[in-house]
Amino acid sequence: MTGSKILVALRIAAPTPRVFRAFTDEIGLWWQADGLFAFTPGPPGRLSFDPKGPEGRLIEEKPDGGRFEIGRILTWEAPPAPGTAGRLALTWRQASFAADQETRVFVAFDPVEDGTRVTVEHLGWDAIPISHAARHHFPDGIFLHRHGSFWRRQLAGLAAVSVRR
Repeated sequence: MTGSKILVALRIAAPTPRVFRAFTDEIGLWWQADGLFAFTPGPPGRLSFDPKGPEGRLIEEKPDGGRFEIGRILTWEAPPAPGTAGRLALTWRQASFAADQETRVFVAFDPVEDGTRVTVEHLGWDAIPISHAARHHFPDGIFLHRHGSFWRRQLAGLAAVSVRR
């Protein structure tokens, strides 16, 4: 998975273990659904990791009780203590993807002087045709910019939950 990628980063004023836990344990609190980049049709659901850890999956739980597997965990390295780094990687797909289509998300939790730098790399969109519903017919530059803005909003929500607790 080379080619086009989305890369966003944000500094959060909280230690790496806290930010990692907020990302994984409290994703349902900070993740904001976006109609442009919805995983499934219909009302948005709540995200959770089930189960948590290296054998887990990222799931969208719909209001009607249905569940959609967004992706499978590839790497789950929780930072063991403040001042240590963490990593999370997972496959990523929308319900409209064909069976052989997926993207990948890599998240780094790196200690910095005032807390944690969270870096998200979302790769593989070049394998999803521009004509696909998930791409909204946007050319690469526009799509990557819009999806990068989506990820920046998600990280802002993560920051709010991370520093509040």
